[in-house]
Amino acid sequence: MKTYKLHLIRHGLTKGNLDGLYIGHTDMPLCPQGIEQIKKMKKDYTYPAADYVFSSPLKRCVSTAKLIYPNIKPIIIEDLIEYDFGQFEGRSAAELHEKQALFDQWLAGKPDVKPPFGESNEEFARRVCNCFVKIVDGIIKADADNTCIVTHGGVIMTIMANCALPEAMTHEWLTPSGCGYTLRITPSLWLSGRKLEAVEEIPIVPSEPRNYYDGWDYYPDDDDFDISEYI
Repeated sequence: MKTYKLHLIRHGLTKGNLDGLYIGHTDMPLCPQGIEQIKKMKKDYTYPAADYVFSSPLKRCVSTAKLIYPNIKPIIIEDLIEYDFGQFEGRSAAELHEKQALFDQWLAGKPDVKPPFGESNEEFARRVCNCFVKIVDGIIKADADNTCIVTHGGVIMTIMANCALPEAMTHEWLTPSGCGYTLRITPSLWLSGRKLEAVEEIPIVPSEPRNYYDGWDYYPDDDDFDISEYI
């Protein structure tokens, strides 16, 4: 049976990332370090090929998509946007722990707890997963071999925790900036259980060849070992 590849990539660094702040719907662009980070990673490592690129509407994702795939116009999907942090937006964990009574419950992953004026964990997961199902269904219907989604860390963790095999908790899918996962779509597995196989991390880091003889003295003067004696 034919399979398809779907690549999830997190956007590059922003000033909010560097400052350790919760940045969700704020349309914060890549910072200079983030731009250079993606350029260097693309130069040093290998990002997978893609025929189509979907992106969150926010600048940090669209810019990352264009840096990695300059010849492909990103298709904007509104529901790929990051978590709506409400009153947690733009604040650090240390500040929220001190001032927001709900923060620890929300951070623990309780499904019905939400930041004031924001999304609950359950609402966020439902939004992201409903969007993801439509994307995967569309990939199969369109017979699209290689598709990439450039989005946010929270979105990727939610997708992987709900749809990826092997199964793992949400926090175990924490994804660094500019990195992500390749998923294999097997239509029968997807249609029966809404599951995809995680097959590779992104970007692909080339393995350096190892020469086990580097630094060895091949024929030391005092070496009288003769392998023929053992044959």
